[in-house]
Amino acid sequence: MEKLFVLRLCLVLILSSYSLFQFGTSTTQKSQDGSEEWGYVQVRPKAHMFWWLYKSPFRVEDGSKPWPTILWLQGGPGGSGTGFGNFLEIGPLDSKLKPRNSTWLRKADLLFVDNPVGTGYSYVESSGQFVKGDWDAATDMTTLLAEVSNDSVGLQNTPLYIFAESYGGKFAVTLALSLLRAIRAGRLKLNLGGVALGDSWISPEDFTSSWAPLLRDLSRIGSVAQQQSNSLALKISEEIKKGRYENATLSWSNLEDFIFAKSNGVDFYNFMLDQDMDPVISTSEESNSFNTVKVKVKSYSAYLSHKIYKPGGEGDLEALMNGPIKQKLKIIPPNVKWGSQSDTVFLLFESDFMKPRIKEVDELLVQGVNVTVYNGQADLICSTKGTEAWINKLKWKGLKSFINTQRIPLFCGNEKGTKGFFRSYKNLNFYWILGAGHFVPVDQPCVALDMVGKITQSPAS
Repeated sequence: MEKLFVLRLCLVLILSSYSLFQFGTSTTQKSQDGSEEWGYVQVRPKAHMFWWLYKSPFRVEDGSKPWPTILWLQGGPGGSGTGFGNFLEIGPLDSKLKPRNSTWLRKADLLFVDNPVGTGYSYVESSGQFVKGDWDAATDMTTLLAEVSNDSVGLQNTPLYIFAESYGGKFAVTLALSLLRAIRAGRLKLNLGGVALGDSWISPEDFTSSWAPLLRDLSRIGSVAQQQSNSLALKISEEIKKGRYENATLSWSNLEDFIFAKSNGVDFYNFMLDQDMDPVISTSEESNSFNTVKVKVKSYSAYLSHKIYKPGGEGDLEALMNGPIKQKLKIIPPNVKWGSQSDTVFLLFESDFMKPRIKEVDELLVQGVNVTVYNGQADLICSTKGTEAWINKLKWKGLKSFINTQRIPLFCGNEKGTKGFFRSYKNLNFYWILGAGHFVPVDQPCVALDMVGKITQSPAS
């Protein structure tokens, strides 16, 4: 069955025929075999969001455990889930259109959305239709899910789990709260199974404060550089406390530049590596802070892209998305050019970028939503040290019991050695993933897939 599924996915690039459906403000297409659906939803006038659903060939029918759907939210902000998360991390095929053995389709159906508008294949007809914050993005996503959660897609009959990476974590918690409100108001029929925050930018203050002590312990910076970095981090904390979020974003950029220089180019997405392995990112000599931020945001997509494919060669993701995939999908407007990271979206989020979302996590826990946090051991930008710090700030009444609960070691299949640790109390769960950086599904695919099965309670687990 798996071989047939992969064959269908590859052949559909050229040979599949499609059906076209209209649902009010949405346009939906379906592959001939029904294994995929995709389309646009006009979430607001002149604002169009693209989504892509894969139905799993590994589905297991179990009356006591319904088959789950995972909604994947990329980070950035401005990173494309339909390209980046799909072809570089968890989808059925990689950027060379080869089957991925560790695809999360083994545990669930997968829904990718280019969020917010202006990201990936999602587009606006005028610049005034871009959003500028997490809650506005959540409103658009709620509109999209209300439109696509109909019988043709089947989201009403499956528990939906929101999985997020990096800045996507902030999107996830605001979206989850928005969905709950829409469900209570009767505007949306959906079963929210839980939220999983992977290496997520929930508390910028705690992350930036963690960088210097962590790198000093790793011998990556010296004591003088640590003191200077701590001073810059303190400035960021003060700006956040005073609500000067745009200033904090610029200070964040300055701190990254300083640490990069003093560490001789540490990779912020895996502190065991140097960033100069990445052909897209180099030290910028621009003195203008705005331009420095603009150059820096490319690193989110560039790091993982470098690990998976050689830019300009076989497997080039941008060439793939603007070539064969765009031809396959058929509905992408000719003037919409796919990009792994939208600088425009990032810059428009400048005032929201450094805002914490700890209170939103608290609210989800209080409302009984299952919240899972997972972090790669070698991540720097969203370090485990910083993640533990913001978790300790939760007001949730179960926090003390959670902290005092014994961690359980994780193993995977026939692989030797400890792969991570797990802790759980009531509806809060934490996975420490060893040997992984910012992109856990890529660095530790086996233990990540096991984790997904446990979070979603997949019948295939």
